[in-house]
Amino acid sequence: MEEVVLVDHLDNEIGVEEKLRAHENGSLHRAFSVFIFNSQGDMLIQQRAAGKYHSANLWSNACCSHPRPNENINDAAHRRLKEELGMEAELNWLMSFQYKIDFENGLIEHELDHVFVGISDDKAIINPDEVSAIKYISTESLLKDLEESPQNYTFWFKELIKDVLDKSKDRTV
Repeated sequence: MEEVVLVDHLDNEIGVEEKLRAHENGSLHRAFSVFIFNSQGDMLIQQRAAGKYHSANLWSNACCSHPRPNENINDAAHRRLKEELGMEAELNWLMSFQYKIDFENGLIEHELDHVFVGISDDKAIINPDEVSAIKYISTESLLKDLEESPQNYTFWFKELIKDVLDKSKDRTV
């Protein structure tokens, strides 16, 4: 049984809850999102696997997930990058934000999300249980596609992308 760490709006831990139950109840929990750029400045995005219980087949950042109880958030981000994409990168914390969205299937995503950014030219090896496809895309092409086809991207990715690009302009973070 996978558990998530419940937090208050200041990111203080207040308990744990089974992951699916937290998404059924809309409990605020800790999460992370990882953004990876290559040395040319292109962003790695992934198409979420068809079997995901929400946001299936949508394009998003390199990876995202939840730290396990008693797991350091930075360690969790590294672990998940390796699990989903077979990659390693130096990751730097960029910011945090909180969001809540109700999905059509009745689940609720209510997260305090820690955002990490890294640079890697490693060849990704996708975990098909998590990821359907990947691609590197220039920020210009990405922003154009987001404007033309926002329905193809996850909610949190659309919420984060401009701040991530603004705060990581030099791609050395």
